[in-house]
Amino acid sequence: MNTINWQDFEQVELRIGTVIDVQDFPRAKMPAYILHVDFGVDIGIRKSSAQITDIYTKESLLGKQVMAVVNFPAKQIGPIMSECLVTGFHREDGAVVLAVPDTAVPNGTKLA
Repeated sequence: MNTINWQDFEQVELRIGTVIDVQDFPRAKMPAYILHVDFGVDIGIRKSSAQITDIYTKESLLGKQVMAVVNFPAKQIGPIMSECLVTGFHREDGAVVLAVPDTAVPNGTKLA
């Protein structure tokens, strides 16, 4: 495992946002959704491609708060520009379980 120093960690903007729209992403190489996540007034709404179709339905994602990296440069993924990286954990079967807060916090809140 590589170690990082505190200053490296402080540079990563892990923020909470609420999923406000979910669309199928049929042009993705692997099954995925296009998520629109609201990070509050200061950051706004960002798009992300997320390979989370094994566990989550579009309906179950609407209104869900997720943790995402918001300070990576935008990345072209097929026809969309991904503007944040929604975080999660791979299970043994390869499915991704989202990293989420256990109680609601304001959109845009930074991981402390």
